[in-house]
Amino acid sequence: MMKLIKIYMVAILTLVMASSSVAADSVLNQILSSGVLKAGTTGDFYPFSKRDTATNSYEGYDIDILNELAKDLDVEIEFVATDWKTLVNGIVSEKYYITGSASIKASRMKASGFSDPYTAVVTKAYTTDDKIDRFNGWDSINQADVHVATTLGTSFETQVENWFANAKITKVEAPARGYQEVLVGRADVFVTSNIEGGSLLSKYPNLREIPVDAPRAPVPLAMLLPQADQVWINYVNSWIKIKEARGFFKATADKYGL
Repeated sequence: MMKLIKIYMVAILTLVMASSSVAADSVLNQILSSGVLKAGTTGDFYPFSKRDTATNSYEGYDIDILNELAKDLDVEIEFVATDWKTLVNGIVSEKYYITGSASIKASRMKASGFSDPYTAVVTKAYTTDDKIDRFNGWDSINQADVHVATTLGTSFETQVENWFANAKITKVEAPARGYQEVLVGRADVFVTSNIEGGSLLSKYPNLREIPVDAPRAPVPLAMLLPQADQVWINYVNSWIKIKEARGFFKATADKYGL
């Protein structure tokens, strides 16, 4: 019996030591020790994240959320510029410990973790007012005489490839965006989230939403986190639950018209 008790106690001690080691290795401990939360953001996805090139500052829904997280951690926030095609690489290489909102995709889950989702988007298609009569539904876009523009590394790039195989596709490198190709007449159509699309319609009077039977690709959005760092993932998920219960996420979404 005494031998069994000793084995049991050793097992418990091993688990406690392992848990302590995991906690010490977590980026949560690094953040608290350094006093800085490094957050990756693209700065090209308003109303989520927009970079002011003159001041190198950021604004938007993601920025408010990440500022609030840093405030509750009692640390400073450092926004690290990234782009969509290297978003996951920045997490893996520890350039930053968290990102702004990103669609949850199986390809990203191979190398990074995600927080719990806190909002969702659908994909819609857009063109300019001089071309709107050419389009009526998703199939009308998937034609050989249609030119579709998209941004490298985004979820929309994959959607465009899968949905419009018959169309001509142009992929632009961030910070350029697919919608800019349409605005200047080098392409006919771009797709984006209903949220960004609504913002662009307000900003550019000559843009039009293409009528379709229904939007496509409903997808939850969440923050990317280091895949194996369950301590940090647990902290962020618990923080999200608290902030949702207190109305922070709803108030922030209302502020930006999400």
